[in-house]
Amino acid sequence: MLRKLLSLIVMMVIGLTIMTGFHSSTAYACSCAQPQTVEEQLSHSEAVFAGRVLEVKVQSNAKSGSTKAAVFEVSRIWKGGTESQITVHTGSGGGDCGFNFEKGKEYLVYAHPSTMYGDKELLVTIICDRTKGLDQAREDLAALGVGKIPSEQVRMEGDPGQIDPTIWIALTGVVVIGITGATILIVRRKMR
Repeated sequence: MLRKLLSLIVMMVIGLTIMTGFHSSTAYACSCAQPQTVEEQLSHSEAVFAGRVLEVKVQSNAKSGSTKAAVFEVSRIWKGGTESQITVHTGSGGGDCGFNFEKGKEYLVYAHPSTMYGDKELLVTIICDRTKGLDQAREDLAALGVGKIPSEQVRMEGDPGQIDPTIWIALTGVVVIGITGATILIVRRKMR
């Protein structure tokens, strides 16, 4: 009996070891080089703006797991487009270099195109960039100058093309109930 128990334990340990060998997990570590000057960061960025976070959306993708998309109401632009709202992507935080944006807070954002958080190129900022709360950006704002006000009014918040997941769940439930009810009616009619 004891011999069978020990054999079973050894087999389980071997099985678990083999199974964990097939499980791949991606680990990222965030390490920032020497911080860039305002001029260097401006030069390397595609978009530099000040704005208030309207919404932070958590997204999932196969490449980097959970990421965030922050929608901003832009107040000043130093580099990039002319739109009044812009979406910037970042990681969820920790080892993926993600910046922790808070809804309602104002930031000075330096962003650049990258595939770091997805399969397609997105406008991205990370903790290694000079992105910071607007209240902590005096040095940057002095070096950047006045900037310009957005000239093109757009609305990205609450994207009308995106359906709330709870609506999808409710619709799926209605369809399943409908199919089940129809199947029961058909079976009852055939039994008569």
